[in-house]
Amino acid sequence: MKHEGPSDFDEFAATAWPRLVRTAHMLTGDFHEAEDLVQSTLVKVFARWKHIPRDDVPTYVRRALVNNNISRVRKRRVTLLLMPFLPDTVDRGGSGQQDSVEQRDVLGQALSSLSARQRAVIVLRYFDDLSDPEIATVLDCSLGTVKTHARRGLAALRAHPAFTPSPTGALS
Repeated sequence: MKHEGPSDFDEFAATAWPRLVRTAHMLTGDFHEAEDLVQSTLVKVFARWKHIPRDDVPTYVRRALVNNNISRVRKRRVTLLLMPFLPDTVDRGGSGQQDSVEQRDVLGQALSSLSARQRAVIVLRYFDDLSDPEIATVLDCSLGTVKTHARRGLAALRAHPAFTPSPTGALS
């Protein structure tokens, strides 16, 4: 069964927006980039909207989101290789929610150390609550590949300096 038209897409996009932005934020590590990623993904999905079977919409959109992010990461890597210097990082001042902000920053840094595919598997599994077969469908890969990316990604996160205990017993 196919979709009727643009109004059907508008309803889908409005309903799915918060979930897609949350997933994209975990993939990109930046809220503004996440919104841009979701917008560009939805533009591409809209162009194909009448050809997407109704049952495949969530999987199709997730796959498009992950693929667009992987393309974004590749383009950024090329840009960084061509840059003669590294851009300055933003200094984040203290606030009433400092601990939760710091925890999100640490998680974002740790996730950014993973490959794009490992990061996608970790985000889809632990933040979108997808099963391994669902992740394999979204990423268009085998179940074994999903499990390998998950195992390697988790091992890299566990070994990340932000999650290693300091001599005082606290996480650094």
